[in-house]
Amino acid sequence: MPRRVTPEDGRPRPATIRDVAERAGVSVATVSRILSGTYPSAPTTRSKVMRAVRELDYVANAHARGLAGVRPQNVAIVVNSVISPHYAHVAQGVQDQAVREGRLCIVGTTGGDPERELATIQLMREQHAEAVILVGNIVADEAYRERMADYARALAAAGSRLVLCGRPPLGPDVPAIVVEYDNTGGAHAVTSHLLSAGHKRILFLGRRTGYTTPESRIAGYRAALAAHRVPHDPGLEVDGTMERREGYRMMRERLDSGPRDFTAVFAGNDLIAAGAREALRERGLRIPDDVSMVGFDDLPPAADIDLTTVHVPHEELGRTAVRLALESESTGSAQHVLLGTHIVVRDSVRPNLEEPSAAAV
Repeated sequence: MPRRVTPEDGRPRPATIRDVAERAGVSVATVSRILSGTYPSAPTTRSKVMRAVRELDYVANAHARGLAGVRPQNVAIVVNSVISPHYAHVAQGVQDQAVREGRLCIVGTTGGDPERELATIQLMREQHAEAVILVGNIVADEAYRERMADYARALAAAGSRLVLCGRPPLGPDVPAIVVEYDNTGGAHAVTSHLLSAGHKRILFLGRRTGYTTPESRIAGYRAALAAHRVPHDPGLEVDGTMERREGYRMMRERLDSGPRDFTAVFAGNDLIAAGAREALRERGLRIPDDVSMVGFDDLPPAADIDLTTVHVPHEELGRTAVRLALESESTGSAQHVLLGTHIVVRDSVRPNLEEPSAAAV
């Protein structure tokens, strides 16, 4: 079996199209046609070629043919959606820093699908992006971490960097940069703000087991309850996603279930808060006169609805991700940065003057 030559620095030589052809037992022209999809081929031949591609971890150099080996200067950002304010503001930070660094910015969206995310990372790798920046909430199960760690190592071997932005680390031996913000600390602080105003029955909207962002926020909520010696009631935690319509649904269903048993609401993000506020208003309940409310993110529509919330440095997250990725190219170092969050106090919280049982809808 042919083996790839290892250069003096100990790093394996990337597989070439000729290596793939030799492994599959076909010509270089056949490999090229199959990979480009420009020529019909027998299923058995295609199967042999694709198996060789996987075994050799071959990455087609889409630029080499046209640019004679000149490495493109770009960074890639991969987000769930470009419509969400959270992702849009982080992407703007990436774009701003990329311009300062003289790089182009490539944007990919996944719709929250882990398989699509992994496929997008592979595409960005084929485009030889200097950094691939993954943003936001995920299901961080063991299978996902293992596959992502493989991609981080493959990117590093190709001279690129994987950056996890707003996500937890993959492990100490994985060559990925992590740029996080203090989700748990921010949630602890804003819950303590409600508790200090006398609220003990605080409804949490947006619990989502297994997802990193809501789990970090609910951890801060529970820790604040414990610190203030307020019993934790799992019945005050409502499952839902981080969308405005979900905020409306969660609050409406809660109000429909019986007398109101809470005096305050911690919405998992500002969009949830806006939806929940609409459901409260339909029942004639006012914020903050009847129900106090806080959110998280400090993005539209927080200021518009005068919402006390947790400020997240979204654009700084993006700028830091690009800066660290490009700085680490020469050192190969993995870094972990935690950016701070803080409360923005507006007019959505009032001192609690009554028990929730006396405030039935």
